[in-house]
Amino acid sequence: MEKLIQLYQKWKGAQPARVEKIAGQGSNRAYYRIFDADGDSVVGAVGTSRDENHAFVYLSRHFIKRQLPVPEIIAVSDDELCYIQTDLGGMSLFDAIRGGRDAGGRYNQKEQQLLFNTIRQLPNIQIRGARGLDWSNCYPQPEFDTESVLFDLNYFKYCFLKPTELDFHELKLEANFHLFAKDLTSEKMECFLYRDFQARNIMLDKNGNPYFIDFQGGRKGPFYYDLASFLWQASAKYSFRLRQRLVYAYYESLKNYTEVPDERHFVKRLSLFVLFRTLQVLGAYGFRGYFERKKHFIDSIPAAIQNLRDLLDMGEDVFPYPYMMGMLRRLTELPQFTEIQQSSLTRGDGLKTADHNIYPTHPQDGPATYSKYDDKGPLVVHVYSFSFRNGIPEDPSGNGGGYVFDCRSTHNPGRYEPYKKLTGLDEPVIRFLEDDGEILTFLDSVYKIADHHVNRYIQRGFTSLMFCFGCTGGQHRSVYSAQHLAEHIHDKFGIEVEVIHREQHIHQILPAKK
Repeated sequence: MEKLIQLYQKWKGAQPARVEKIAGQGSNRAYYRIFDADGDSVVGAVGTSRDENHAFVYLSRHFIKRQLPVPEIIAVSDDELCYIQTDLGGMSLFDAIRGGRDAGGRYNQKEQQLLFNTIRQLPNIQIRGARGLDWSNCYPQPEFDTESVLFDLNYFKYCFLKPTELDFHELKLEANFHLFAKDLTSEKMECFLYRDFQARNIMLDKNGNPYFIDFQGGRKGPFYYDLASFLWQASAKYSFRLRQRLVYAYYESLKNYTEVPDERHFVKRLSLFVLFRTLQVLGAYGFRGYFERKKHFIDSIPAAIQNLRDLLDMGEDVFPYPYMMGMLRRLTELPQFTEIQQSSLTRGDGLKTADHNIYPTHPQDGPATYSKYDDKGPLVVHVYSFSFRNGIPEDPSGNGGGYVFDCRSTHNPGRYEPYKKLTGLDEPVIRFLEDDGEILTFLDSVYKIADHHVNRYIQRGFTSLMFCFGCTGGQHRSVYSAQHLAEHIHDKFGIEVEVIHREQHIHQILPAKK
């Protein structure tokens, strides 16, 4: 404290008017808000590790150069055991969303917007922050590697698993740990891994814009880790629906900074890091709670165990580590970790909530879940033309059908004698419709919907998608529309398209391109 006051005097040229200690969570550093005579404030930090402080100072200065939202370092002591930074205020994201958290994860629109603002900003510091960064300044090591993974897994084993006194086979567990570590480090990335990315380490300005703090443990590594750390924070209690939306928001934001894998690969990789982060967090809770006797961490254990239960329901197809997963299941079944029964909760900030959560729970809480239709592929698109008089075509796939478009708003060539015996496949009808132009405007909107839907079905590995076009007789407008959509999809995506003009008894296959 004395050294910090001396550093302030040297920088400011005057004694502080007032010093207030800032409450900390799980850190060996002490923070103080220091005021001058005019009421302006800065934040001073006093640590016990020169290397840790050096990492924070270096990273902060590097991020400032890259115009990232972090506190600016104002002054540093010669021994680097204390420093002064800009004051980002006293409102953390953790405090700002307290109402929704207290209500069991029922966040209002304002709170959700803060979460989306934060998650969209994360790729900025991960990707842009990594550019030109000298990783040798990172603490305690420069890179997320097999050694660091095994350290955290053993941290979990010794600080959490063993204190439960659960019986397990050391060598079998260690073998699965090594397999898990190999999978986690199989993709090398030039990204800044924040490591402790959580709501407590996000400060908000008056407009709700996020600023990042406590990144001194960061290193080179994969971007999945921070996303898992944030969205599976045990106490946050994000609903499946909200968590899924936040993952998608992150994924879309990531595209602005770097090349991204396809969604299926992204989700599969993310699942591994969710499990790893859950075990790492339990290790930290065990050390801080069981050994240091800090109540906050003990109170957080049941929620983390519930996260683990949800992950276990995903099965060995997602996590191919049979002994480790079996041991973890036995862990969750211990009497001290009896499943939490959620009671009806109200918000602590006085805002009203409904009597029940309107969104049903999901048995596999997380984005790495699949429906029974996922991951089969390849996709085949079925396009029909039909007459409304004879009813809408049935979906032979058993999925209940797809899009049905009504072409009857467009100009009908069937009203005119020269076209009555022709169809939408005949050149005179095609020329009539295209010269008129109404059908082209109609199809422009259809193409936009179809492109998005086909792309998502391909990404998810679905096998069947159906588009139907109806008109009065199923002869002109619907035939033209169905044929042109089929050819559009085939040209753009190269997949198999089946075209059925029902009333004309025409069946055509556009084969997948090799």
